[in-house]
Amino acid sequence: MTYKVFLVEDEIVAREGIRDNVDWKSAGFEFCGEAPDGEMALPLIEAARPDVLITDIKMPFMDGLQLCKILRERMPEVKIIILSGHDEFHYAQEAVKLGVTEYLLKPLGVQDLHHVLGKVAAQLDQDRLEREKLNRLKNQVEDDLALRREKFLLKLVMGGMLSPEAIQESQQLGLDLIAKGYLVVVVEFELGRRAEPFNYSEHEQVEQIISRLVGNNPDVFLTKAGVEELVLIIKGDSLEHLEQEGCFLKGLIRAEVENRTRGSVRVGVGRPQDRIGHIHQSFAEALTNIQQNGTDGTGQVGSGSETDKVGLLDLDRSALENFLRYGVKDEFDDFFEAYIQPLNEAALQSYLVKNYIFVDLVLIVAKFVHQLGGNVDQVIPEINYVETLLMNIKTFDQLTAETRQVFGSALAFRDSQTQNQYKTMIHQAKKYIEGHYSDPDLSLIEVAAQVNLSPSHFSLVFSRETGETFKEYLTKIRIDRAKELLRTTGLKSFEVAYQSGYNDPHYFSYIFRKNTGFSPQQFRLQPQSGKK
Repeated sequence: MTYKVFLVEDEIVAREGIRDNVDWKSAGFEFCGEAPDGEMALPLIEAARPDVLITDIKMPFMDGLQLCKILRERMPEVKIIILSGHDEFHYAQEAVKLGVTEYLLKPLGVQDLHHVLGKVAAQLDQDRLEREKLNRLKNQVEDDLALRREKFLLKLVMGGMLSPEAIQESQQLGLDLIAKGYLVVVVEFELGRRAEPFNYSEHEQVEQIISRLVGNNPDVFLTKAGVEELVLIIKGDSLEHLEQEGCFLKGLIRAEVENRTRGSVRVGVGRPQDRIGHIHQSFAEALTNIQQNGTDGTGQVGSGSETDKVGLLDLDRSALENFLRYGVKDEFDDFFEAYIQPLNEAALQSYLVKNYIFVDLVLIVAKFVHQLGGNVDQVIPEINYVETLLMNIKTFDQLTAETRQVFGSALAFRDSQTQNQYKTMIHQAKKYIEGHYSDPDLSLIEVAAQVNLSPSHFSLVFSRETGETFKEYLTKIRIDRAKELLRTTGLKSFEVAYQSGYNDPHYFSYIFRKNTGFSPQQFRLQPQSGKK
């Protein structure tokens, strides 16, 4: 893929040299414009919408830093390459804080720019892939509306909602629930023979048949109550008419499914009810009618406490999110028992309840991983085959194991990110110390500011990650430098002290002896193989 690049440079020779000597096409870019300063560049950049900006730092009217600040607010996705001179390091530091992608020192070689452009192109490619993955995740989240509608309808038929609450939530979900009467139809179907493997295409075919029969009728709401069980809530203006429609639909569903598939169906119809709060009574009667009219004698449909099932539908999202942020694997069993245990055997017989519970869990974890900058597909691959997992979950232990796997992966990723973050931070801190140890005023506060941590937090992290305090590490760096100077130069002791970061030669001698067992002069006179 070709990306667009815009150049801002006040020196015309340098600008034309970059523009004309870089092989933009081979680097994967299209040169889309140039300007001599930030003020003139800004309207051109907004018109061209480049993917990459190359800009000098020091320019008249509006310099590179001011331009970067504006672009970070208006076009945060643009990658920025800063050009700076050797005497502009403090500008470069400020640019890094603004989130620039790369910065190059002048004089600039074409090969150097080609190399950086290659890196930036790779980052743009990765960003594009991440956006595509994010869009897929957003689509999955949008699909959650359908799941929430099904969840609402299931709670409704199980008697888990009062009428005012049901009306309000139905409006939020885009469902027009208000009517003079309601009736519930429950459909159970068995595909082929029980000994045969589950055929998902036939399962979909039955759903499609029933969906086609009810069509886009706004007075019929269809939801799942199990892997092979559908529930239809029908609303109408007449209880008598609803009863007739239920009986007619019962016969039509039986005929259509049995004529078009290898399976058979059992259909139960409840009595019409005149209140939303009584819909669950019609549902219970529909289940009873299926049991009484069933042919397999199992009597399993509708078993268990419906009130208990309703209680299973409410996940404590804040508790789940907090566990992801602060929990540890060893605490998972207690967490599971407190917040997910209510998923009992009766609920496991319902595909819909499992669907809501597990899909909600996966989506919460996926959002958490994405917020940490992780690749959701890699961290929790289960997101790509949730349906298969739901089909295979038959027992409480299986549900626990799958939930543990998803949460465990997220926690491991979280911990790895924290460790990597601290490793990077410690590396930056050490690098800064090694570049500034000769400054007698170098302090923990100054180094902590370089890595954007409070002094107390930085001190704690530094000690934990390195096994020594900031002062111990700084002293070791300074003493090592002093030993090197004493061995390799003829500098006097006070000069060695100054170059090692000590402005008091007497204090330097004291610290040197404390750490080596020798005074600086004694150390210099020791043979090379002697004690260091």
